[in-house]
Amino acid sequence: MKRIPLLMTILSMFFVVGCTSYKNVPYLQNSDYVDLSNSAGLYDARIMPKDILTITVNCPDEPMAVAVYNLAIQSNNMTNSLSPDASRLSSQVSLQSYLVSNDGYIDFPILGKLKVIGMTKTELESYIEKAIMAKDLKIKPIVIVTMSNYKIAVMGEVARSGIYTVPNGKVNIFEALAMGGDMTIYGRRDCVKVIRENASGEKSIAELDLNDANVIKSPYYQLQQNDIVYVVPNKTKAKNSGIGQETSLWFTSTSILVSMASLLYNILK
Repeated sequence: MKRIPLLMTILSMFFVVGCTSYKNVPYLQNSDYVDLSNSAGLYDARIMPKDILTITVNCPDEPMAVAVYNLAIQSNNMTNSLSPDASRLSSQVSLQSYLVSNDGYIDFPILGKLKVIGMTKTELESYIEKAIMAKDLKIKPIVIVTMSNYKIAVMGEVARSGIYTVPNGKVNIFEALAMGGDMTIYGRRDCVKVIRENASGEKSIAELDLNDANVIKSPYYQLQQNDIVYVVPNKTKAKNSGIGQETSLWFTSTSILVSMASLLYNILK
């Protein structure tokens, strides 16, 4: 009969440990109690220094009139013809990309230097359209702006660390983790760090608790271009890492001692 209380105690300990571990696993645990009434509004990325922009200007009615606003570059490729001794020259035309300078400008054809830093894609499109129409009222241009180098980095305790491009310029912290194959079992869901550099070059590090649904209201929930997401390892991973290093060191030391003993034995025998 004395064994029953002991057995119950052991089972209780396993139950408590199991519950404690489970509480650290689910995302957004308190989602029923979070007020998201003020979270309306779509996110738009803002242009920053070193962004690469592709800008096209079209006009269905006057296509030739807007051709001067499309800075095209021509690359010549030599390709073999049917004759092995002859070759022909083929031309490929593509649009020039614009690198935003450190002070936030691009040099645009005809319009000259434009300060684009801090604008959204839509705002820049509207700005260029109005600037072209101011020069020629007959032209009603359609401007399309895309960010060619919008990317984020995901590293730490995720299945696939790497740098991921975001074609639509919009990604949140959970989408970033999904790109990296989600966290491993060793990742801390209550401590995900986002490293960010703003348009002025100032760096910041924010710690996000993904167990808490209030993370959706964080200014770091929607990621910006060039953000780095780092998933911190938990204590289990740290202990396992330490055991692995110590074991490796122990085997190396033992191997050296065995080799020295064998050498001394052969010399002295």
